Amino acid sequence: MLLTAITVLSVSAALPQDKPADNMQIVLEKVHADKKLLVAANMDLTESEAKAFWPVYEKYQNELFLLRSRTVKLIKDYSDAYEKMSNDKAKMLLDELMIIETLGPKLRQTYLPKFRKVLPEVKVVRYYQIENKINAALNYELASNIPLMKAAQ
Repeated sequence: MLLTAITVLSVSAALPQDKPADNMQIVLEKVHADKKLLVAANMDLTESEAKAFWPVYEKYQNELFLLRSRTVKLIKDYSDAYEKMSNDKAKMLLDELMIIETLGPKLRQTYLPKFRKVLPEVKVVRYYQIENKINAALNYELASNIPLMKAAQ
């Protein structure tokens, strides 16, 4: 379910398309909804833990959503420039990738004390493991569907 949405996200983001940009928003929202179901099914939260966890989770996911939207834009920019990539554009894309890659750990670190405040440490670790697995699956799908940059001619 989540991987299907991720696959659609990566394929539609990586390839030129005639579909409206709204489709990307729909796919991102599906990933968001499916992910919440996956997290809920694997966290084994008590009622009191759930009451405290879900508001923090939602805030975190909203910020993560912004980061993922930025990644989707980067992929679209890459796709748009793919056939006629200049050195300047390649530099800009790589610089943006480096920024995005530094923001992810900062976001996780920022939310760690917030999750620790509402869950026992074992469940915080479990949640971060779930996030890491989802992120690994997303990165794998993206990497497998985005072609390498063409060599300079």
